[in-house]
Amino acid sequence: MSRSESSKGKKSSSRANSDGDRRASGREGGTFRRNSKSKGNAPIKNSGNTQKSSDPNLIRLNKYVANSGVCSRREADIYITAGNVTVNGKPITEMGYKVKLSDEVKFDGRLLNPIKREYVLLNKPKDFTTAGRDERGRRTAIGLISKASKTELKPLGKLDKNTTGLLLFTNDGELTKRLNSPKNGLRKIFHIELSKPLRSADLKKIQEGLVVDEKVVKVQDVSFVDNAPKTQVGMEIFSTRSNIVANIFKTLEYEIVKLDRVVYAGLTKKDLPRGHWRYLTDQEVVNLGMIK
Repeated sequence: MSRSESSKGKKSSSRANSDGDRRASGREGGTFRRNSKSKGNAPIKNSGNTQKSSDPNLIRLNKYVANSGVCSRREADIYITAGNVTVNGKPITEMGYKVKLSDEVKFDGRLLNPIKREYVLLNKPKDFTTAGRDERGRRTAIGLISKASKTELKPLGKLDKNTTGLLLFTNDGELTKRLNSPKNGLRKIFHIELSKPLRSADLKKIQEGLVVDEKVVKVQDVSFVDNAPKTQVGMEIFSTRSNIVANIFKTLEYEIVKLDRVVYAGLTKKDLPRGHWRYLTDQEVVNLGMIK
């Protein structure tokens, strides 16, 4: 027999053995063992540890920090590694560390709230109240944003039932407190329609500062709306006094037919139709945080 014929014989024998082994299943013998899902051949169990199902009561530390509004999750990893974050009084530098919602987590000594802060801007229609619930069954603004969040959102300030325009909702208690009583006021622009034309003399009184309820009210700007009747006025004001716009014109014996808030704290109605809502952008949230 030649060397080539011998070599062919060995290869044929090797293939035969291999095919035989492949035909032999786990419990029937053979050197090749195939994982099978049939009852007669249960798959081989992994020797490694299987990952346990996630506990809904646990949350990654970096997400906990990010949800509190301190920073992004990526930035939170840096602060955690640097030892800025403590859990129940102990510094935690371990990446991927998980905490319970009931744990006390602090960032640079400040206690954090793990509930994600959310911000929703609504263009409120007429005939909707800003009350959370209305015992008389009237339509509410909160009902219009019911699908925006699973957490309870509250409006910043109020708009009368007949007033339309921008209304901001959030669960950020710190921001709510700051915007409801800012040191330097809060910029708002209103589009006002009166029941009769505004006299130039009364317009001047508003511009110079009008006494309302024994206090002088100063407006940043007030003027007639371009290419519109003298019944339509635009007003920019920083005052946070309740119903101050309506009270200004009431003092001058004018009745407001329509009142629309078109700008609130730098936020506008652009691309936001009446009755619709949207989430604030990250930059808008940052801008609101700069208001003192």
